Amino acid sequence: MSAPGLIPSTGVFRFAARTRHLQPSAIREILKVAESPEVISFAGGLPAPDLFPVTEIAEAAAAVLREAGPAALQYGVSEGHPVLREWIVGHLARTLGLACRTDQVLVVQGSQQGLDLVAKVLIDPGDLILTENPAYLGALQAFRAYEAQVVGLESDAEGLLPEALEHWLRTQSVRPKLLYLTPNFQNPTGTCLAAERRRAVVALAAQHGLPVLEDDPYGALRYSGAPAPALATLAEAGGCLYLGTFSKVLAPGLRVAWLVTPDRALHEKLVTAKQAADLHTSTFTQRVVTAAVRPPGFLDAHVGRLIATYRQRRDAMIAALERHFPSGCTWTRPDGGLFLWVTVPPSLDTQSLLPAALAAGVAYVPGAPFWVDRPVHNTLRLNFSHATPERIETGIRRLGAVLHAALG
Repeated sequence: MSAPGLIPSTGVFRFAARTRHLQPSAIREILKVAESPEVISFAGGLPAPDLFPVTEIAEAAAAVLREAGPAALQYGVSEGHPVLREWIVGHLARTLGLACRTDQVLVVQGSQQGLDLVAKVLIDPGDLILTENPAYLGALQAFRAYEAQVVGLESDAEGLLPEALEHWLRTQSVRPKLLYLTPNFQNPTGTCLAAERRRAVVALAAQHGLPVLEDDPYGALRYSGAPAPALATLAEAGGCLYLGTFSKVLAPGLRVAWLVTPDRALHEKLVTAKQAADLHTSTFTQRVVTAAVRPPGFLDAHVGRLIATYRQRRDAMIAALERHFPSGCTWTRPDGGLFLWVTVPPSLDTQSLLPAALAAGVAYVPGAPFWVDRPVHNTLRLNFSHATPERIETGIRRLGAVLHAALG
C-alpha cells in the first residue's frame, strides 16, 4: 500500500502540476531512431560537422589554458565573461547596426536557455504568448513548460501577417506577455519576415505595449536575397529582446549564446534566474569562444565557407525535390538558414508515413508538432545543411518513392 499523499504510479515522487505541460521533443525522439549510418537524416537542425573549425578551437583552448591558467577554470560572473560581452557588443554593431552596451548582454547556455529564462521571468500560468504559425518547436516547449497559452498567428511565405497581429490585438481583451518571432530563415519553414512587415509588426507591438523576443540563430547564414533590418534596430523597438548564438556559426556543442535586454529591471531578473539555473555559463568555454572569434577576419571567413557549402546543399535539395517528389507537393525556397518546409497532398499524414520513410533509410520531421493549435498533418521539415549533395540526392529519392507509394 502506498503512503498517504503519494501517487501510486510513481511510488515516491509526486510531480509538480506544471509537468503535465512537459512534452518530449519530436525532433529529439526521431534522432534516436535515425542514428543508424544507413539512414540519411534530414531531421535534426544540425550544422555540417566537417565544417567545424576544430583546429582553431583547439588552438584557442590551448591558448586559454596557457595564458589564463587557473582563471579559465574558476567560477565566473553570471552575466558572462566581460571580454566576450564586449566582443558581442562590437559584433552586433558591425553586422546588424544594433547599438547596445555590455551591461545589457547576458551570456547563456545556448539560445534554448535564453528562451527558458525569458519564460521563467515573464510567464505566469495562463499567460498568453503570440507567435507565427508554424513556430519553432523548442520555443513552444519552453513557453508551455511554464504553463503559457501560445497563440499562433497566420503567416505566409513572407512571415507573420501584420494584419493578423493587428486584428488579434484589436479584438482581444487580454494583453499578451510576449510576441516571439524568428524573422530570419525561420525554423521550421525557412521563410523570412519581409522588411516592410518588420516595421509594421514592431510599430504595432510598440503601440500596444507588447514586448518582442527576436530569436536570430540563422541570420548570418544568408545565401541569396537582400537582408532586412533586425527588429531590435528599428526605431520603435525599445521593448525588443535580441537572442543570438554561436551554435550555427561556430559549433553547437560549445553552448554559448547571448541575450540583449535593453530594459534594466528585466535584465537583472534574467541574471537572477540564471544564477538559480546554473550560476554562469562555462568560464572555460566562454574564454575559448572569445579566443577563437577575436582574431580579425576569422569569423567572417569561416561564415563565408559555411555559406558557400550550405548554398550548394540547399540548391541540391531543391533540385532533388523537383526530380523525385510527386506532383501536388510544394516547398519553400529559403534564402538562408538550415531548413525548407514541404507541403504534401492533404490525403497524406507525414507522421503516419514516418515509419515507412525510416524503413526506406531516410528521416525527416513531421510538421504537426510545429503548428500551434491547428491539426495540420500534411507538412514536414527537411534539413539540408548536414548531408552532402550526394546523400541529399539519395535521401530525397528514397523519400520521393515513399510519397509516390503512399499516393498509389
